[in-house]
Order: sequence, then C-alpha cells, then structure tokens
Amino acid sequence: MLRRMSDFDLNALMQQAQAMQQQMAEMQKNLETVEVTGAAGGGMVKVRATAAQKILGIEIDPAVMGEDKDMLQDLITAAVNSALDKAKEAAASKASSLLPPGMTPPPGFPGLG
Repeated sequence: MLRRMSDFDLNALMQQAQAMQQQMAEMQKNLETVEVTGAAGGGMVKVRATAAQKILGIEIDPAVMGEDKDMLQDLITAAVNSALDKAKEAAASKASSLLPPGMTPPPGFPGLG
C-alpha cells in the first residue's frame, strides 16, 4: 500500500511535537536549578530566585533596618522585581536554546509568558 506524503508529514510532525514536549518538560525542571539574584539600593536588599520564578530568599543589610518603613518596602519590591526580570531572561534563554535558529517561541512557551 502506498503512503500519501501528507500521512508521512503528519507522523513526522507528531514525533517532533512529542520530542519538543519532552524537551520542554526537562527545561522546566532545569529552570528550578538556575538561580538568579536581584538587588536594590546598591545591594542593600538582595533577592534570590530560580529561573522558574520562585523566590528562594531575601537578604536585607542591617543598615537599612533603621530606615523608614516605606523606603524598605520600596527596596524589597524593587529587588523582587529585579530578580523576577532576571529569572524571565534566564528562562527565555533556556527556552530559545531548544528551538532551531531563527525560530521564535510560540505563545505560552514555558518561561516566556
């Protein structure tokens, strides 16, 4: 029996999709091991996070503890945002490494949404 070319193409496409799905699952696991640090106030507040965007810890310089509450809250917010921005960049870098050169990730690709 002769196979139609479209059947072959569909099978190949399904295999590629399954392979990419496995790579994406592995990438998600790897993102949990990539650590980034965001800082604010010249390093007076530091936030550690994973590329999977989970906060691991916050370090506050004791010198800042005597400052006003609003300033400290602003520094913490800025440091968290910095860490999450770096986490997104690290995730995007990992995700783009899975794709062929010149191909852009589809919407909802892990780490880019």
